[in-house]
Amino acid sequence: MKRIFLLFTFLLSFAQMRADEGMWLLMLIKRLNGVDMQKEGLHLTPEEIYSVNNSSLKDAIVSFGGFCTGEIVSDKGLIFTNHHCGYGAVAAASTPEKDYLKNGFWAMKQKDEFNAKDLYVRFLVRMDDATQRITSKLNNNMTGEQRKAVIDAETKAIQSENSENGKYTVVVKDFFNGNEFYYFVYQDYKDIRLVGAPPSSLGKFGGDTDNWEWPRHTADFTVFRVYADAAGNPAEFSPSNVPLKPKHFLPVSLKGIKPGDFSMILGYPGRTNRYLTSYGIQQMVGKDYPAWVEASKLAMDVMKKYMDKDKATQLNYASQYASVANYWKNRQGTIDAVAKNETIVDKQNIEAIFRQWSSQPGNLEYDGVLENISSYYKQVSDRNVERNYMTQLSRNSKYLSIAYQLGSVLKAYAEQDMQGRLAMKPKVDAAVKGVYENFNTQLEGEMLNSMVNLYQTRVNKEVASPTLMALDAKNLSTVAFSSLFANKTSVTNFILNPDRLKLDADPLLKIANGLATDQRLSTEKYAKVDDSFAKNSRLFLAGLMKAMPEKKFYPDANSTMRLTYGTVDRLPVRTDRNYYGVTDNYYTDMTGLVSKYKKGDEEFDLPQRVIDLYNLKDFGQYADAAGYMPVNFLSNNDITGGNSGSPVIDGDGNLIGIAFDGNSEALSGDIVFEPEWQKTINVDVRFVLWVIDKYAGARRLVDELKLVRGENTPPDTKTKNSGTTAEPKKTKKAK
Repeated sequence: MKRIFLLFTFLLSFAQMRADEGMWLLMLIKRLNGVDMQKEGLHLTPEEIYSVNNSSLKDAIVSFGGFCTGEIVSDKGLIFTNHHCGYGAVAAASTPEKDYLKNGFWAMKQKDEFNAKDLYVRFLVRMDDATQRITSKLNNNMTGEQRKAVIDAETKAIQSENSENGKYTVVVKDFFNGNEFYYFVYQDYKDIRLVGAPPSSLGKFGGDTDNWEWPRHTADFTVFRVYADAAGNPAEFSPSNVPLKPKHFLPVSLKGIKPGDFSMILGYPGRTNRYLTSYGIQQMVGKDYPAWVEASKLAMDVMKKYMDKDKATQLNYASQYASVANYWKNRQGTIDAVAKNETIVDKQNIEAIFRQWSSQPGNLEYDGVLENISSYYKQVSDRNVERNYMTQLSRNSKYLSIAYQLGSVLKAYAEQDMQGRLAMKPKVDAAVKGVYENFNTQLEGEMLNSMVNLYQTRVNKEVASPTLMALDAKNLSTVAFSSLFANKTSVTNFILNPDRLKLDADPLLKIANGLATDQRLSTEKYAKVDDSFAKNSRLFLAGLMKAMPEKKFYPDANSTMRLTYGTVDRLPVRTDRNYYGVTDNYYTDMTGLVSKYKKGDEEFDLPQRVIDLYNLKDFGQYADAAGYMPVNFLSNNDITGGNSGSPVIDGDGNLIGIAFDGNSEALSGDIVFEPEWQKTINVDVRFVLWVIDKYAGARRLVDELKLVRGENTPPDTKTKNSGTTAEPKKTKKAK
């Protein structure tokens, strides 16, 4: 009787699932969520959010570089995204003499905007359902290889039918563990220019200490612009290109926000595993993530050692270090949150519902699926740990990846005759320049030694790469330094005098090729086991959806555009936190920002101009009606990595903030939504505009926006001597 009551309780909880949970496909909004969203405060129709034939909100949202999200905020293609999303572009543009990361950058005139190398933005043109087309040709008796062949063939056909001879990029994705398929038609723009970036003391205020924590006081934004040819079509960078006139852009609200106000986020969330079983979570937090945390911390320590010694190295590795540090804290936070929130117990309760349902007559196809999944994790546990150490080694130790990547290029080059080499040389030179552009030889030598040594120490020999296990980790850097891949100069010398025998004998290339062979053999060894797991995962989720017909299932994130909706919301107050005078825990203000200030501190320093303007209370039209200068705020939207830079939009379609982080209490959020704790941390758009206008003096950018004012919006005032180079009035020091 007790078990029946338990199952009934969980079924009821799913029927009453909060509206803020879920990352929804836009074409399904009308069918699944339109009424719910309007009840919460949405004043737009589904057609105004997603339309194929008319301009809609989706046309103002871009995938930024393939790793973040951005939003178009003017009729001249202006983009807002996060500071940490633009971090790599700003670092690449910086030099020790012109350190834009440290000091910021502002294009005071359009001609000052410059190309952000290798960046692109992607607009969603339309999406459509390909489920019936593909699944009608599949069955559960197929091998993984057979299934892949069918999906690949249909994908190729769909791409051919919709690309319009290369005008569009067409991507086919599977959803619900391979039970459904949709395709997405995109248009990519490659001429992206940096317009403005606050100094890191604002854009990264709080550093690693505040990362994933609340309260936050961070100006996490940068400004870019999309350029196109005269006809508005995508084009490579050219001085003759013009700002893009978008199909839609977001008006910017100065009305202010309060708890309960409708908020929705459109963006490109990267990856979630909300339907991961308890067995998968146990493997993740018990073995996989601890390996990730240890390896990434070691990589950070090696980078930091050399970054602290040299300004150029600091700039060259800034983006890589920030990325590794972000995931390091995320993975450790996930381990802690899973334990604290009893996530595994919650999953086991759901699995109890599935087991009861699958044991009933007519459902025997699903009986035993969970037992098969449990068996899978026992078989691959050590292999998965190896993958995590290998992932960090591959991402952070560049020597092996460079040898493998350039090895095939140089081999093809050496095999050409003189005419063929002349034709290939520009591409070869570009490849060499790209891999050695931000390269510190001593750092990479120590990174190689350290990461391989850690791999040898921690990985079970039965699943390890024989090539890596046979190496002398203490002296690997010596091997690397003697290789023709040691540095740009040695590779350039080879290009001038190519010698195929010398290439084949290169010790670093032999290691890289051996490692590649080991990884291929490992994949083949576990192919049948992985295929069986994929099948059981499909069956589990298909069965779960049948077992819980009252629940609205949403697909896991997979870097496709999604919408999440909810409200501006409070986070429960913790006694171990300082809220810096804010008594209503849904926002932070500039008083808290200045209160955290520590002169000269790497994480909590501030530009003197910010402090001077604060002391003057020069907030202008960007202040809240209550008089304070807002900085960050919370909403209960459901986001993950990839959503960084996503717009937070009110019920009328206006921009109210830019999403940039989650909170440590709910770092288990990628595998389970925590209604009480899970929040999104956003930069208040009023603070964004204050930094642009009052701090930086780049008023031309604010004048480009469509501002939506409220009844209590303060009047627009101009700061005397506005601009970062101006001398502010002398004021008393901040307390």
